[in-house]
Amino acid sequence: MTNGRQQIRAVGITLGIALGSFVVGAILLMLVSQALSAVGISLSDRPALRLGVSTVLLQGVTFGGVALFYLQARDIGLEFIRVRVPTRRDIAWVTGGFIMLLVAVRALSAIIAYLGFDHASNQIIEVGREEPTVFLVLIPLSFLLVGPGEELLFRGLIQGTLRESFHPMRAVVLASLIFAMVHVFSLQGSGKLVYIGVVFTLALVLGVTYELTDNLAVPALIHGAYNAAQFGLAYYTVTQGTAL
Repeated sequence: MTNGRQQIRAVGITLGIALGSFVVGAILLMLVSQALSAVGISLSDRPALRLGVSTVLLQGVTFGGVALFYLQARDIGLEFIRVRVPTRRDIAWVTGGFIMLLVAVRALSAIIAYLGFDHASNQIIEVGREEPTVFLVLIPLSFLLVGPGEELLFRGLIQGTLRESFHPMRAVVLASLIFAMVHVFSLQGSGKLVYIGVVFTLALVLGVTYELTDNLAVPALIHGAYNAAQFGLAYYTVTQGTAL
């Protein structure tokens, strides 16, 4: 197989992994919702519970299950996912990466506001405006499931697979693009391309830290801390009646 065909195949496989994971997660959520409805529990009437269940099923069960299935199907070991207990150097990277994400999102937000572009909103934010406890549920889940689960799939599996056929930095860019693109399913309103552009930029930081530290725990912790900070700020602004 030529190098070009290998690269096309790698992109196709990773796109399939990303999209397939969300389809499987949606099916699982539908089945669980129906099962709970049968015993008198309606997830549609309980947004915090619905988000908690969907997070467990998607970032936990589905992303973890897809990773194990993929590794087994290719007959490769867990060492394909480069992860270890964080060292002091890794913790320094986590701190720096977290600060970098905060600075980047503030700078991008200022640029977007200055240019007058519309900015789509995530469905989670919309639900949280109606039920602020959603944000409190998502703070611990950011560390326990969202950060680890999404980094396992997009950096460990997808970026790792692309890295077999592309230069590492090109793999980072492609994995970040796929990560940003799948967020379109959770967006509302106009300005979706702007939102995707912001997510893509932040994903680049996560991808680069994975390559430089060779430890998936680093971007997982950065991702979890960033999301938790965003949800904590969202809870504060909503409950205090300030603009979000």
